[in-house]
Amino acid sequence: MYQNGEGVPQNYSKAVKWFRKAAEQGDSNAQYRLGLKYSVGHGVPQDYSEAAKWFYKSAEQGNTGAQLSLARMYDRGNGVQQNDISAYMWSNLAASGGLERAEAHRDIIRQRISKEQIVEAERLSTEWLQKRTKRQK
Repeated sequence: MYQNGEGVPQNYSKAVKWFRKAAEQGDSNAQYRLGLKYSVGHGVPQDYSEAAKWFYKSAEQGNTGAQLSLARMYDRGNGVQQNDISAYMWSNLAASGGLERAEAHRDIIRQRISKEQIVEAERLSTEWLQKRTKRQK
């Protein structure tokens, strides 16, 4: 409601308050949206490290938007140490989860990294998917 001003005046600070409550209870979408707020500084001071923290929590639950956002952070070194393998891995996971725009991001990274890095990133992607499948059972 506060995010988009639906029925109430738009208020990013109040939106952040409610996103945080849900995010702290493990809501993946709220974690992702809170990460977005920190990444652009809506309702909170811009803080890439805090954004990365919330994107990671959401990405670990399989949120493809958060996975791509985290990939972009690793790609640019915003809030995390720049890491091409992690950027590729998270883009690959988002793409395998059906997020089409993640494919383009992954393919851009693929063009500039070594075959060994691609193999490692794909191994990590597979390992992550296997662990997630086991957790869901």
